[in-house]
Amino acid sequence: MPPLAEDASPQPVPPWLDGFLDAHLDELVAFRRRLHAHPEVSWAEVETTAAVIDRLRVAGLSPSQLPESTGLVCDLATGTASSFEAPSDGRPVVALRADLDALAMEDEKDVAYRSTLPGVAHACGHDVHTTVVLGAALALAEAVKEGELTGAFRFIFEPAEEALPGGAPSVIDAGALGGVSSMLGVHCDPKIDVGQVALRTGPITSAADMARITILGPGGHTARPELTVNLLAVLGQVLSQVPERVAKAAAPAEVLVVFGSTHGGDAPNVIPTRATATATIRTPDVEAWEHAAELLEQATRAVVEPTGATLEFAYRKGVPPSVNAAAPTRSLRRAAASVVGEHNTVEAQHSRGGDSFAWYARQVPASYARLGTFNPASGAPRPDIHSGAFDVDERSIGIGVRLLVQAALAERDRVAGAN
Repeated sequence: MPPLAEDASPQPVPPWLDGFLDAHLDELVAFRRRLHAHPEVSWAEVETTAAVIDRLRVAGLSPSQLPESTGLVCDLATGTASSFEAPSDGRPVVALRADLDALAMEDEKDVAYRSTLPGVAHACGHDVHTTVVLGAALALAEAVKEGELTGAFRFIFEPAEEALPGGAPSVIDAGALGGVSSMLGVHCDPKIDVGQVALRTGPITSAADMARITILGPGGHTARPELTVNLLAVLGQVLSQVPERVAKAAAPAEVLVVFGSTHGGDAPNVIPTRATATATIRTPDVEAWEHAAELLEQATRAVVEPTGATLEFAYRKGVPPSVNAAAPTRSLRRAAASVVGEHNTVEAQHSRGGDSFAWYARQVPASYARLGTFNPASGAPRPDIHSGAFDVDERSIGIGVRLLVQAALAERDRVAGAN
């Protein structure tokens, strides 16, 4: 990936941040390994939530668990008694966000911190995201306590990012964005080497929706297909024609329809009365996302109805595209230049995956960076996220903490100057 051409205007890393990491990096690595060994799926992050709350309380902070949910919010130096209110003196709040949940899949690694729970694994780096934001919170809290800085910061640990529509709507409904001026975050990326940070202004992830298409007909004997509607033939037309129809209707926006499962019939000599297919729908375009359900239904009806079959169409909105705002991205860029250097600050590629960070970005200016996690000198194959072999080079934890702290300070100064 090429380095970013824009001037990053690096800011010096404060000595207190280096001092904090010298003292606490081993602890943070151990915390990440604890989470990795004890993963919890969406809405069940009970022990994970408790572990974060306990460590924040040790630091003298007052985290609040989300009402009727896992996940938590913690304020620093906002001058309020609640983590769901704006600062009493009107200061803007810079929020840092992490996600807590793991995936329902096997951990295939042979490491000491391998998942102890069969069928559940941290294969998307949420253990790292949680540890990085926790580390940033502890570092900023220590600096405030020692009189090294002032400011208002909020740390959001979101549950259920992997579930649709993610845990972010519940966080927002709880009022956790009250007074927030901007939000920052990171996401592990094994396609990027450790020691690099990838940034992008504009769409960085795609919308991710789901649809179920059900086709109904009278059924019949395979010896006499002319007397009925062959639903499997109709289903084949849906699979082959609908994605292209949707793409053409949405142009110039990109809308990608990919079918992931089909079912129809159980006997070789029986034409079924029911056939189904499920698909994901992805787009980086906000306007296209808002019309995606209509486009898909119209395209599907255009294929199905001329055959005489009946269509049942079900559509589930997932997450919108996540769009990085320009101003907080510039703050991340400044931070990255000071933490990893301009030559290691590269352009992030747009991802067709979805992330519930998008819900926050629709409410406040927000941006997240891709944090390089792969060690090219390891000799191991480069794994992807959502893979049982996924792991990180743990040097990325310290880099992530430095990056978010530096970016939070840059955002504090930017918003204060704008006001």
